[in-house]
Amino acid sequence: MRVGSFVLAAQFPGQGPGEALYRAVRSAEVAEESGLDTVWLAEHHFVPYGTCPSAVTLAALLLGRTRRIRVGTAVSVLPTVHPVALGEQAALLHVTSGGRFTLGVGRGGPWVDLEVFGAGLGAYEHGFPESLDLLVRWLREPSVSASGERFSFREVPVVPRPSEALTEMPGPEVVVACTSPASVRLAAERGLPMLLGMHVGDEEKAEMVALWRQFARAAGHSPEEIADAAHVSAGVCQIADRRTDAAETLLKAMPGWLRQGLQAHVTVDGRTRAMRDPLAYTELLCGLHPVGTPRLCADRLAATSERTGISRFALLVEGSGDLAATEENLRRLGAEVLPQLR
Repeated sequence: MRVGSFVLAAQFPGQGPGEALYRAVRSAEVAEESGLDTVWLAEHHFVPYGTCPSAVTLAALLLGRTRRIRVGTAVSVLPTVHPVALGEQAALLHVTSGGRFTLGVGRGGPWVDLEVFGAGLGAYEHGFPESLDLLVRWLREPSVSASGERFSFREVPVVPRPSEALTEMPGPEVVVACTSPASVRLAAERGLPMLLGMHVGDEEKAEMVALWRQFARAAGHSPEEIADAAHVSAGVCQIADRRTDAAETLLKAMPGWLRQGLQAHVTVDGRTRAMRDPLAYTELLCGLHPVGTPRLCADRLAATSERTGISRFALLVEGSGDLAATEENLRRLGAEVLPQLR
């Protein structure tokens, strides 16, 4: 089991983007000091829900500041970028970090981002498979051409070649955020592991893993490939000496952040989007994830892994909105929870 932190660079009420980003960078450094496996970086545009607009850029900074820990994007929003540009950045980080970079990609949402970056609603609604396939080919082949609906160009060499890194992998690992049977099938047919969101519990995640395995078998992937797929479960982690104290910390801070952040989303085509009740959502997260004593947190992670078959975790540890509290939460995760899992 591999446990990492999930960094949104969340801007809580009364804070500025700079404070949120500083906490994000510092928490990644503390995650390495505390023995965590990976730092996963979220990406958002134009909203205080998350103030990092480029997960690959922040990943480059953190790979330069760390020596051991892996750094992954969770996720880079593929419809708003050219897959070759993202592939070049991923290859660069893979080669220069000695293989410590993981590229997580997702479809994103029908947000105004699509208008600002000129991608259009079609890139979100039906362009993701083409973009994903082009990206993966760029990361695995020596030269690439394209003749698709969105992307068409002559054959060009891949520079830098990800396979030139001194690692066992031919290129950076690619993980796909999945929220529906269609996205599960997309990932499974390509043999790519899934990133599953914090809004769903063990039962639904277990169903998605089972569905992924079914689609992967149908696509001809070997039993070994299917068994080795290291899916990632996103969640929330808050540690305290009493469960009530851990939950209270999140219930005081997270609803204000969620209300401010989620309300800021603007759809590209004016469609109505229902927002979750921030308090009810925080209560749901406290019930689904490791929130409580170190023993409870370890048991919850072990139980989720056993029920779902998922071996990697990306845990939001900044739910207090406070830098000192986030650092303490990370240190307790490393010192008091991880040893119980190992």
